Amino acid sequence: MRRRRFLQASLLGAALAGAGAAAPGLSGIGLPRADALPVGVDEYRRLVPELFVPPPAPPDHSEVVVVGSGFGASVAALRLAEAGNRVTMLERGMRWPRDPHREIFTTDLLADGRGYHHRTHFTGPTGIPVVCDDFAGVLDVVDYPNMSVWRGAAVGGGSIVFTGVMIAPERHFFEHVFGGRLSYDEMTSTWYPKVRSMLRLDPMPDDIYNAAEFTHSRRWDDDARAAGYSPHRIDGIWDWDVVRAELAGSVRRSAVAGESNLGNSNGAKFDLTQNYIPAAEATGRTLVCHGHRVLAVGQDGDGRYRLDVQAVDPTGAVLRTTTITCDRLVLGAGSIGTTELLVKARHTGSLPNLDERVGRGWGTNGDAVLVRSFALTEGFGGDQGAPSASRIVDESGLPLSLENWFVAGTAKDVGMLASLGMTLDPTRADFAYDPGADRAVLNWPVGGERESVDALRAVHNAMAQAGGTIPGASPMAEDVNATFTAHPLGGAVLGEATDGYGRVHGHPGLYVVDGALIPGSTGTANPSLTIAALAERNIARIIADGR
Repeated sequence: MRRRRFLQASLLGAALAGAGAAAPGLSGIGLPRADALPVGVDEYRRLVPELFVPPPAPPDHSEVVVVGSGFGASVAALRLAEAGNRVTMLERGMRWPRDPHREIFTTDLLADGRGYHHRTHFTGPTGIPVVCDDFAGVLDVVDYPNMSVWRGAAVGGGSIVFTGVMIAPERHFFEHVFGGRLSYDEMTSTWYPKVRSMLRLDPMPDDIYNAAEFTHSRRWDDDARAAGYSPHRIDGIWDWDVVRAELAGSVRRSAVAGESNLGNSNGAKFDLTQNYIPAAEATGRTLVCHGHRVLAVGQDGDGRYRLDVQAVDPTGAVLRTTTITCDRLVLGAGSIGTTELLVKARHTGSLPNLDERVGRGWGTNGDAVLVRSFALTEGFGGDQGAPSASRIVDESGLPLSLENWFVAGTAKDVGMLASLGMTLDPTRADFAYDPGADRAVLNWPVGGERESVDALRAVHNAMAQAGGTIPGASPMAEDVNATFTAHPLGGAVLGEATDGYGRVHGHPGLYVVDGALIPGSTGTANPSLTIAALAERNIARIIADGR
């Protein structure tokens, strides 16, 4: 494996180095495929033996089953366990360890099977192709017609694979999205602070911001100011002491070497496996069962919920298939996972009282990646870090925000600057059940992201011109790519498919606690803080009401 990756890195590194020193636009550079040849299960067993420990088996019956382990699911598991409930958490992905020196997760640039969930190839928004093993990697990429969706597949859910930004939207954007169904004052006075405290959120400290590895962050801010914007620091979920240790060389470099989308081996990202999930387990009333896929859900005549579940190993081999039951069922499998289960249950009649609003109101949060490149030989001179430092907001047209972002999938200095854009995009889509494929399919319209692209391009071009950079990075990436989302939202919208606290209509004891509740947008902000805070709010009411 080392030899293959060395050869791969040499070829790709040479091409990227050439691209970074290319003429304007990086035109004419032919990149080789980043082919991580199959390395065999034995190599993964050597690298991360913990993945091959058989998962715990869930009990035949639980008071509460939580499906998923992301932001909403982890909040629900902890608070329900604290209230005295026996909770079983089912997560389809693996439980990954942490280590300050081992490479637990693969790198973005040369990803192997640890990167992508049972997928053999992937090309991200930067246009760099990867070929890898079919293995239980942490990032699941689901391709629908006209839209690709990124989501987590590991204990910790999306907290393992996101860039760590956790911020609340501006009031007027929040109220535009939620209307009267959710109080901004309640969220900002109680629930956002509760999550911020639990996750120790704060902005990037000055000593890290001024490090060489964050030259791109400072340059991004300079260009924003030159274009007439006022960038401001944003809260992150990073453990800045671990980031400092990386800079000092006392732990393996990860966050400062552009690693984030595929996990941080040393715990630099203070993900859910370091707070909500261990806190839930510490109650003695929560069992986390990784490697358990929920195939279908239903309800029996006695009111109990039943789940068809497959236990799998990291290669995808099925260990066993069982049916378990519970008194209360909490769906926290993310917008895609939760919506798929509900749409299937409505079609098959296993949850007979679900109405037509299930599967509706899905959106991309207006996500897009924006890339620009330096002319001639300008660059940063070394690896660039993953944590995001700052953000700008523009309301001159379609409201939007841009965040300073590392160039995902490269880490090396390739003479590019990147932004993550989010717009107040009104485009929504529905899920329909495909009986032939036995799955729910997203009906995203052709060109549904066009309004977002136009609005983002205007701001992006202004920053490019002000900073003397060039929109796009040919041949790797266009200037704006909005054919994917890392923030899927909707499908079981709060106040529509559920009541005002995530209780699914027609099925007492069935709750939604994740991004499926959000009506397609969190108001030009990353959704994770709002999802977690909404889960805190809703579960508190459910516990107080006893239903």
